[in-house]
Amino acid sequence: MKAESMTPIQRVLTALSHKEPDRVPLFLLLTMHGAKELGMSIKEYFSKPENVVEGQIRLQKKYKNDCFYTFFYAPIEIEAFGGRVIFSEDGPPNSGMPFIRDVEQIMQLEAPKISESAMLQKVLEATQKLKTISAGDIPLIGVVMSPFSLPVMQMGFDKYLDIMHFRKDLFDHLMKVNEEFCVNWANAQLDAGATAICYFDPVSSPTIIPREKYIETGFEIDKRTINRINGPTATHFASGNVLPVADLLPQTGTAVIGASSLENLSDLKTAFREKITILGNLNGIEMRRWTTEQAQGVVRAAIEKAAPGGGFILSDNHGEIPYQVPDEVLHAISDAVREFGTYPVK
Repeated sequence: MKAESMTPIQRVLTALSHKEPDRVPLFLLLTMHGAKELGMSIKEYFSKPENVVEGQIRLQKKYKNDCFYTFFYAPIEIEAFGGRVIFSEDGPPNSGMPFIRDVEQIMQLEAPKISESAMLQKVLEATQKLKTISAGDIPLIGVVMSPFSLPVMQMGFDKYLDIMHFRKDLFDHLMKVNEEFCVNWANAQLDAGATAICYFDPVSSPTIIPREKYIETGFEIDKRTINRINGPTATHFASGNVLPVADLLPQTGTAVIGASSLENLSDLKTAFREKITILGNLNGIEMRRWTTEQAQGVVRAAIEKAAPGGGFILSDNHGEIPYQVPDEVLHAISDAVREFGTYPVK
């Protein structure tokens, strides 16, 4: 195993340029594990930006991670719209009952101001502090929900599918509101020090909607929105399949695509070579039950398929590693990257 000669930011930028860095970059996208490190409940942990800052520092050092992840939890954006968040003892916070109960409410909906949301301000404060601590050597990854996927939490899947197919007036207004919010929220994080934005968009995956419907809806929305974000983006379908729309994704302007564990990394590498960097695709659910030997084997296989030539960042397939994944598995993943991911990859 060679000594590492690059900083995390140099390693990541080289991979994004479709060149080979000293080793494969590792993004362990850990959120709730910070609460474990500090001996806190998940709710208490996310109540103060200082907790998240300390958690990310400890996790980055512990697992030799190549990024800080400033993501708190998905329904933090629902809080900004006035919705409710339900906390769990051992899982990610979830949104409460959809705040859009009647679809006709949509025409009165307005985008919340970032400066008026206490929770969003906590994320920005954590981002600013981590930016200072990183000293430019460690990338900071911020997160937004895409305008096209946020309505699942705003109104529920059934109502959303109804307006997507049958109420273009309501759909168009909701997208206008959500696009304004998404762009403002992404750019606020970039202004606070985020290096790039993870653009979560599971509804755009062909796992959720047909390719033809994506072309009519999410594809156009993604192109408009990503074009207005003042920094690089990584589109993540949050475990959804990618390949059926692989030809379209480069046109959205995104630089990275999150890969599903259900798809073959060799096929993805062929589809995106020299176009988009692949992020993935370790199965976070299976990860909970891996032995250290299994973890090493899965990491080695992923690296062999996707790492040659650069353009690959090892990560999980969903964008958030489950709370139940044990430390020994995370250590095994980190160790395996250093054992098998040093370039040139054999």
